[in-house]
Amino acid sequence: MRPDLLAVVARFQEDASWVADLGFPALVYDKGGDWPGGIPLPNVGREAHTYLTHILAHYPEFPNHVLFLQGNPFPHLGEGADTAFLVAKALELLDRGACFGGLAWFRARCDRLGRPHQMADPAKKGRWPGWGKDIPVGRVFEQLFAGPAPKTFLASAMTGNFLVSRQRILARPPGFYRRALELILADPKDAENTGHALERLWQVVFNGNKRLNRADYPG
Repeated sequence: MRPDLLAVVARFQEDASWVADLGFPALVYDKGGDWPGGIPLPNVGREAHTYLTHILAHYPEFPNHVLFLQGNPFPHLGEGADTAFLVAKALELLDRGACFGGLAWFRARCDRLGRPHQMADPAKKGRWPGWGKDIPVGRVFEQLFAGPAPKTFLASAMTGNFLVSRQRILARPPGFYRRALELILADPKDAENTGHALERLWQVVFNGNKRLNRADYPG
């Protein structure tokens, strides 16, 4: 029986033809402007903008699980990964009863400034305005959640490729996602690395702990 699963793909200029081979429904949000059947979005805010836009557009009507993916997730899944590998990984998480799971082959431990990181990698200089700066993981945490930021984070959904259950999405109210989107839209070109910070916080966003919800989210 086909699982109650939807893929949400954040595409820029990647070849997303692999989506046709997933075997379950998918929505391709297109920031490149040239993907047939894609849902057009402005090219701002990295994949976080895409994911938050989708959540707010469909809240609270989600399938049992949503698979959030970059336009070309495969380099992050492990050597030789392809669509079949991706599907098998997602089905494995479903078989385990996972409510959340990152798909990348690696995790990252960082502090409130995202350190250690490779944001000053000379090979990436000039790719985005936030090159060379720290990542405001702690600040973004405290803007989104109740209580102080922890000293360290274990980012288990690096690269923004992950599976999450409907239950975990709904553990945060719509106002949470509005605030997160406001933060992203205030840094549209990622000059302050807000999008990179959310990449390191997805496991907190979807951990199901409602005690982290604030009382002052926008209505």
